[in-house]
Amino acid sequence: MRGAARHATIAATAALLWLAGAPASAQGTQGGAGSYAQRYAALCAACHGANGRSDMPGTPVLAGQHSFYAITQLFLFREGRRSNEAMTAVAKTMSDQDMRGFSEFIATLPPVPAPPPATQPDAARMTKGQALAQQYKCAMCHGADFSGGQQVARLAQQKEDYLQMTLREFRSGKRPGYTMAMTEALNGIAPEDLDTLAYYIARVK
Repeated sequence: MRGAARHATIAATAALLWLAGAPASAQGTQGGAGSYAQRYAALCAACHGANGRSDMPGTPVLAGQHSFYAITQLFLFREGRRSNEAMTAVAKTMSDQDMRGFSEFIATLPPVPAPPPATQPDAARMTKGQALAQQYKCAMCHGADFSGGQQVARLAQQKEDYLQMTLREFRSGKRPGYTMAMTEALNGIAPEDLDTLAYYIARVK
């Protein structure tokens, strides 16, 4: 029950931060949207890319992510709930208003297609990945096109190495979420199947 209560608190706090920004969204956050575009370029683009997609290993694609999802992750980093030294250091400098401003700017970044693969996807592995996605009901939350929504992450066009790492962290319980849904959904799945699922999602059209 303690775990469930902790996850409920995370979701509720992030929702309050996001909803509190609704009036500011209509009027522009303090300093204006341009201010956070400039701050993103100065603070985030070196790792995440100016357009929200970088080639840095282990760095997630932000392009196309939803503001509610983005602000929750910033909150988790700021409060030390997610473990990443660089992101924690950045997030700890952010006020609630900053987190709203950055998350709203990230939500304006359009999805960026992944670069074409050097080789054609392995058909058998893609078929197995699709079967796993159906078995574990990924589309129920993330959508049939994996575009996500609100507090649910966009998986479409996400990088394979990041998907692989994230799935493993959810399975082990290392990665916190809004609820225990991801950990419970992946409980018992073999590591090689997690890798196949990441392979499929990163390449599905």
